[in-house]
Amino acid sequence: MEVVSANPIPLIDLAPLADGSREGAAEIAPALRAALEDIGFLVIVNHGVPQDLIDRTFAQAKRFHDQGMAAKRAVLMNAHNNGYMAMARYGVRTSWVSENALPDMNESFFIKRERTADDPLASRRFAGPNEWPADLPGFRKDLLAYTETVDALGRRLLPVVALALELPSDTFDVAFAESQFSFRLSHYPMVERKPDQFGFAPHTDANFMTFLAQSGVPGLQIKMASGEWWDVPYLPGSFVVNTGDMLHRWTNGRFRSTPHRVVPPEDQARYAIPYFFGPHLDTRITCLPTCCSQDNPPRYPTITYDEYINWWYDENYNAADQDDLAADG
Repeated sequence: MEVVSANPIPLIDLAPLADGSREGAAEIAPALRAALEDIGFLVIVNHGVPQDLIDRTFAQAKRFHDQGMAAKRAVLMNAHNNGYMAMARYGVRTSWVSENALPDMNESFFIKRERTADDPLASRRFAGPNEWPADLPGFRKDLLAYTETVDALGRRLLPVVALALELPSDTFDVAFAESQFSFRLSHYPMVERKPDQFGFAPHTDANFMTFLAQSGVPGLQIKMASGEWWDVPYLPGSFVVNTGDMLHRWTNGRFRSTPHRVVPPEDQARYAIPYFFGPHLDTRITCLPTCCSQDNPPRYPTITYDEYINWWYDENYNAADQDDLAADG
């Protein structure tokens, strides 16, 4: 399919949110509504995440993946999908991926919310303990600082999302009083581009919204309704934000969860630090009142976020493959 380099992915300035007022959220809401209804992607600036923290987090991604395989295998992905996932271990299952597709060429390290052993959610699947490398001083501190800061950014956008849907500005506050997030440090090595070879095959995200700090190394593309693949434009200091399946489901399909992919880098390795922002595990995802009517009934049954991500992880991650890698080590 044709890939289009110049495209109208909306740019939204978040400066009106700086004072935390409802008026600032209302000023941005129409642009956010249009972006998520029409494309499902946008680029944001004046987001409040310090550039130094973003730069340190990218540096930690490279630092982790520059380690030898023995060090990475020491924090191999656990039953909660936290830790190291080796190259070609992810198998997205969607209708957008050819049966002839080659294994994705990326390796990743995952964390979720840091929890103490006595936390009521610590024993819940996909909310359990993180795996931390033993020999990377400052790594844990920087990642936790970054996830806390981007989580705050996500919560600042919640009133904008609510107002964009003609709902009270506090609609999502309870669901996100403690978010359930997943944070990923990805490394895409330079590989020869072949048909059906991806850094990350076409997919949609399972969560509410995704926040991706831009690195300047191209690769991310989105699939438009026309079938064209568009390059996501690079703007220094910005975040790419997209709708995930949960917000798509919550809005009865009103906000698009757009397929996207990563093509392998050609000239240099690519690192990515996507933050997947989701509600509390026990949040019931049921059609919002402004997103259905007699002529547009709810398309999806009510489901908890916990139920959905359990299904999604089991569909897309093969635990047996990780066991095989451990045995190989």
